[in-house]
Amino acid sequence: MRIARNIGLPMAAIIAISAVALANGMALEAERVPVPDLVDLHPGAFAYRASGGFTRDGKPEEAPLVTVTVSRPLAMMKHQVTVAEYRRCTDAGACPKIAQTRPDRPVVKISWQDAHAYASWLSRETGLQFRLPTDEEWAFGAGEKFRDDVLPGGAERADPGRRVLAHYELDVATDRPADQEPQPVGSFGENRNGLLDISGNVWEWTDTCYARNALDARDDAGPTSKNCFVRVVEGRHRTYLSDFVRTARGGGCSVGIPVSNLGFRLVRDDDPWRTLRSVVEWAQQLAGLDA
Repeated sequence: MRIARNIGLPMAAIIAISAVALANGMALEAERVPVPDLVDLHPGAFAYRASGGFTRDGKPEEAPLVTVTVSRPLAMMKHQVTVAEYRRCTDAGACPKIAQTRPDRPVVKISWQDAHAYASWLSRETGLQFRLPTDEEWAFGAGEKFRDDVLPGGAERADPGRRVLAHYELDVATDRPADQEPQPVGSFGENRNGLLDISGNVWEWTDTCYARNALDARDDAGPTSKNCFVRVVEGRHRTYLSDFVRTARGGGCSVGIPVSNLGFRLVRDDDPWRTLRSVVEWAQQLAGLDA
């Protein structure tokens, strides 16, 4: 009996501790942020109109059409990040607060830094690695919805005034009337890859920096100048926007409120160093401008 009594007390304690640990574990599991709906995209190759500005012999040139190969599976969010999803990050104090209240709409007025903060927070909460897609990855996911923005008839080589008019006329001819505010998720349907509202509802940030490229006679890119304070934005057509960060030399030109039709979606990344490399590249440019 003495032996049983001596064993009984520790066992009771172990049982009690185990019960508390189990309850806490269940509570933590219940509080864990859910993994967003993802669409698995299989590896493949596709034709891609390179982003950025291109010149040849100092004159504007249309971007080359290249073949891009996605060599491994890519998991992309099925829909743009919603107000409800983003609010979990703001409630945790990891993302800037927003004024939007409709939970089923894409969150907008998001800067590149805001989107990156959300990706970092979501990665910590889920134990997976999330980041913004590159422009190539976004185009791969968009599939048939990706728009080739090259100007017809060699207009890219025209004088600057005609080139601006040609871009404007192309946008007018292909754009549909803009909605006054973001619409509920799914309002623009699925593309062939199963992604919702791709090239619709709101524009989306990518992680690709704006680059100026000089082409040689064989269309090979020579010296490239990157500006990571300007990022490629995709939607009904491609455009380029400031990431809204203040720098010593940029001043007010790079400060402001992101536009009301700009949101984002993320991809799950199996390369844990890719995001770090992107941030280091951005930080190096920031340090260079502030020097």
